[in-house]
This record gives sequence, C-alpha cells and structure tokens, in this order.
Amino acid sequence: MSSGSSITHCLLLPFADTRELQLWHFWLFLGISLAVLLGNGLIITTCNQHLHTPMYVFLFNLSLLDLGSIFTAVPTSVNNSLWDTRAISYTACAAQIFFFLFFILTEFSLLTIMSYDCYVAICKPLHYGTLLSSRACVHMAAAAWGIGFLNALLHTTNTFSLPLCQGNAVEQFCCEIPQILKLSCSHSYLREVGLLVVDACLACGCSVFVVRSYVQILRAVLRIPSEQGLHKAFSTCHLVVILFRAASLPTPKFPTCISSPSLDLVLSVLYSVVPPAVNPLIYSLRNQELEDALRKVLTGCV
Repeated sequence: MSSGSSITHCLLLPFADTRELQLWHFWLFLGISLAVLLGNGLIITTCNQHLHTPMYVFLFNLSLLDLGSIFTAVPTSVNNSLWDTRAISYTACAAQIFFFLFFILTEFSLLTIMSYDCYVAICKPLHYGTLLSSRACVHMAAAAWGIGFLNALLHTTNTFSLPLCQGNAVEQFCCEIPQILKLSCSHSYLREVGLLVVDACLACGCSVFVVRSYVQILRAVLRIPSEQGLHKAFSTCHLVVILFRAASLPTPKFPTCISSPSLDLVLSVLYSVVPPAVNPLIYSLRNQELEDALRKVLTGCV
C-alpha cells in the first residue's frame, strides 16, 4: 500500500441493484466461465498432445492467456453477486490489475506474432520453415510473455505507488488503472498517463502491423483460383478472431470524455469476457485438422 493512503479495500461497481438480477449475473458469468474453461481446456489438451506446428503452438499460448484473463476478473464479480457485496481488498485489487494487464498485454503481443505467422504461411510459404522454426516460435512466444510481464509490473507498481484520497469506489466491475487514477490526489499520476500514452502508440503500431499483414494475406488469397485453396488459407489463420481481439484490447485503458459507468461496464465485459468465450469456437470453425485432433482427444477420454 502506498504511503499516505489509508485505503484497505475498494468497492466495485455492481452489475445490478436487485437480488434477482444479481443471481442472474452470478449464474450467467458462472456458465460463461465454465464454457471458457471447457473450450480452452480442450484446445490446450489437443494442441499439447496432437498439434505442434507454429500456428497451434501460438494457439496453445492464446488459450492459456484467455483462461488467465477471464479467471482474473470474473471470479471476484461472481463472488460479489452471490454474496451481495462490493468489497475487494486493496492488495487483491493490485493483484487483479497486475495479472489482468499481464495476460491482456501478452495476448496483444501474441496476436501480433500470430498475424506474422499467417502472413508467412500464406505469402512466403517457401520460407516458412526458416522464418518460423521451432526455436523461433519458442523465442517469440517467450518474448510476448516477457513483454507482458514487465509492462504489467511497471504499470501496477507505478499506479499503486500513488497516494489515494478520493474515496475507494471503483466505477467498474473489476479493478482498472483509469479508475484507480481517479482516486489519486497526487499529480504524479501524470507519469502513469504518460506510460499509457506510450502503450497506446505501441498498440497502434501493432494494430497497423496486423492490418497490413492481413491486407497482404487477402491479396494473396484472392489470387488463389481453387475453392479448396481458399478454404485451406482461411483455415490456416483466422482473421476474424485476431482482428476482433486486437481491436478490443486497448479499450479499457483510455476512457473518453463521453464515457459513463454503464458504457465502461459494457466495454469491460466486451474485452474481458466475450473473446475468451468465442475464441475456441472461431478457431475450431471449419478447421478440419483441429476438429480431427479434438475428436481423438474426446474419443480417448470416453
């Protein structure tokens, strides 16, 4: 806890005021969490046992990150709805921010790497084995995890070194840096704002790289004459999930002048709950290789 701050706990924004809606929220988010656990758990098991190409190595890491991100933010909210409370300890709030940033920032780096993997697979297939060897994939995945860890540590340490004197009400269903900065009574918060601006620039650079990669991919795909070739190209790399996830990641960091608690709540659910739930569906959609491997895993479990 920072010096000058006497806050021992924070109050999170509830999803509903009535007991009936709180219980609906509890069961809905519990169901989504179990679905995420099942879907991503199956992908992790399948990739680990049967699929070892670069795309599935990255997909394995992506599923781990999806599990981590949703089980960092959602359990506290589910628990609060069940027991009709809003409290989260100051230490737990700091831990929640660190781990959520860690998983989200790592995932953003990984999505950028996955777009490069797709680009090489479609546009430079003859160089794929050289550019994306097993060692290169391990190094790139490790770099993504390292960048996420260091970035999350820097943001969390910088944010929670600030004295807080504007109450303890966090206007979000989970702890987030912008909401904590609103509670600060020190001008030192501008350091964190500066770091967020730097991160925004890096995120924009990664987004430009992702979009540029897929422009090149679409150009190459449109030159493929056969329908089978088109299907193989799109099953090799799923543009929808990567662009959707990349577009949703930066949203929690930069609240605008038109933001409101309700809008911020919807955006938080959008980037923290929805993608981990839909990623397994999108990646298994019309992916015969993954479907066959999943069938082997399920058959072996029966």
